[in-house]
Amino acid sequence: MKTIKQTYTIRAPIESVWKALVDSKDIDGWGGGPATMTGKAGSKFKLWGGDVFGANTKVVKYKKLVQSWYGGKWEKPSQVSFTLTKEKNGTKVVLEHSDMPPKEAKNLDRGWKDYYMGPLKEYVESKSKK
Repeated sequence: MKTIKQTYTIRAPIESVWKALVDSKDIDGWGGGPATMTGKAGSKFKLWGGDVFGANTKVVKYKKLVQSWYGGKWEKPSQVSFTLTKEKNGTKVVLEHSDMPPKEAKNLDRGWKDYYMGPLKEYVESKSKK
């Protein structure tokens, strides 16, 4: 199985980045909605109106979010983790996505940049400048 690993530096406080990952209103704000999400372990979530769904399997507030992810009609979930680290100029986010259907890896690699982390980064940075 292929694993996607991407690192982002977001010029915003770690609390703002965390909120953009787990708060439904913020997720709607950066384009992942309509979303249902909480920052609680064991809670189920839906993004893009249910096109992506799963559950939060591990939550360490402001540090780590691990999720089981389903997209479309996948037979089994993939695993996604976001690891956040406070830095001098903002927040570093390391994204790892594993156990995805192999034929979808290329699209998912691009999709993380274009539809998830890219828009999330722009949204959080623009809000922190205000």
